[in-house]
Amino acid sequence: MTRVQIEDFFEDLGLAPWPEEYATYTKAGFAYTILKDHDVQSLADLARDVAQRIAAPDELMALVARLGPSGVSGALKNLIFAADGPKPRIVFRDAINNDIAVVENEQYCLVYDRPLEPGGLTWRQLTAWWADREGMTGNPELGIARSLYQRLNRSLGENDAERRILRAYAQRYVRLGPDIPALLPQVYLHYDPYSKQQAPTTLSRQRMDFLLLLPNRARVVIECDGVQHYADERGGASPLRYADMVAEDRELRLRGYEVYRFGGAELLQRAQPEELLDRFFNALAERHLD
Repeated sequence: MTRVQIEDFFEDLGLAPWPEEYATYTKAGFAYTILKDHDVQSLADLARDVAQRIAAPDELMALVARLGPSGVSGALKNLIFAADGPKPRIVFRDAINNDIAVVENEQYCLVYDRPLEPGGLTWRQLTAWWADREGMTGNPELGIARSLYQRLNRSLGENDAERRILRAYAQRYVRLGPDIPALLPQVYLHYDPYSKQQAPTTLSRQRMDFLLLLPNRARVVIECDGVQHYADERGGASPLRYADMVAEDRELRLRGYEVYRFGGAELLQRAQPEELLDRFFNALAERHLD
């Protein structure tokens, strides 16, 4: 490639503008200057983009695949989860910086307010945050973790199927220790102040049933589907509700999330759903953590 072609290619990748002195660099020096301050994940994302743009040979695609699953672009800014009461009312404190504030019903939800590290969010980190929040710093870690689990469990209300997911994951904590990723229940995906009665265009799926924040900006959504996901109020099949659900899944996947669904009956009617859940979480850990 000529120097001009390289410059055009980098610009198409969104890597401009460049230092004023770039014209004095070699082609290799130019590339190094543009890329040297990128972290590993952004370089991996860039490698995937380049491989697709140039129709890379199978050998190169296999090498890029070894970088692991791609994650969600952008930094985590607001993590609101585990509401156990009325829906929080959220406003922009600074729309330019995407700073928000919970101005009503804050006491019913949890707001994680620490930066997300490259390794994701682990139970150990979440437990340390909970200890500071609840004035439990210095207490035995297991007691703090138990207190946190009880609070998260309360956010599931009467949903026994979701409770089985959380309970199965808690058993992983007991076996594997606190450095496994934290499983967050009832996470707000977006906020819509309107009800369906007020506005027909109200956003669907305002909360995710569960979210895992994994290394390399991977975000895994776990949904537990009750009858309301595919049937109307009378219990009859509802193609429209099902279509809405899969459309939302597509949007999440296109934004880089992974979405996995369990049927409520799958967890409630099995003799030992823990084995099913444990196999799933083992496979997920192998995909993202090994």
